[in-house]
Amino acid sequence: MAIKRNSILLLSISVSALVLTSCASSKRKADLAYVEKPVEQLYNDASISLQRRQWDRAALEFQEVQRQHPYSEWAQRAMLMTAYSQYRSKSYEEVVASAQQYTALYPSADGAAYAYYLIGLTHFDQITDVGRDQGRTELALAALEDVVRRFPASEYARDAELKIDMVRDQLAGKEMEIGRYYLKNSEFLAAINRFKSVVDNYETTTHTPEALHRLVEAYLSIGLVGQANAVASVLGYNYPETDWYRDSYKLMQKHTIPAAQAVKASVDEE
Repeated sequence: MAIKRNSILLLSISVSALVLTSCASSKRKADLAYVEKPVEQLYNDASISLQRRQWDRAALEFQEVQRQHPYSEWAQRAMLMTAYSQYRSKSYEEVVASAQQYTALYPSADGAAYAYYLIGLTHFDQITDVGRDQGRTELALAALEDVVRRFPASEYARDAELKIDMVRDQLAGKEMEIGRYYLKNSEFLAAINRFKSVVDNYETTTHTPEALHRLVEAYLSIGLVGQANAVASVLGYNYPETDWYRDSYKLMQKHTIPAAQAVKASVDEE
């Protein structure tokens, strides 16, 4: 009976919290009940809320500009500011919807570059660690590349390029995690495919030296000494000072002295 009473109490608390949240949301909307105002005043009110870091209220007020004056230049500006306010409040789904609405209506406007950038930034901020699904990371990459492709001379493109490097490193890290799992469980062909993906698709990331070393390990594990030697040579040529190359060199020594000497010779020639 004690368990049942506790369950009822928890349910009551949860319902009460939901009601309070709903009431608070309704109160915010009630505070912004339709009152016809000049567009300048509406926009100024929204800007004041923004300065006060009242993100949710600012978003609603900028939306009110659009509702009352839909065909004005103020409405176009307010649509972009709505997306920005939603971004600051971490209302991510709403950000993407608002920014996409802006780019659909005003694809050539001055604010279009920022709208596209906001979409990329929204996805970027939701990237999770490599142990989880990287669907959001893929979305971030596509959106950020869209900014660079569409607006290469903009200030947003420069920041997008920096974030693209981080996103690619994240995706390479995910491939490495899966590859290591396969390698640990002796699924060598599956591991090779993952490590080759890093080398072929993410060669400029920080994971490439390890990917090459893991390929050496995987190839040696299935007796492909020639392929292991070729990969070790690439590793030695491009990353001769890394621990990954030193580890690969030791592995090659254990399997075949001539092969190891060939790897070292390829480095010494440089």
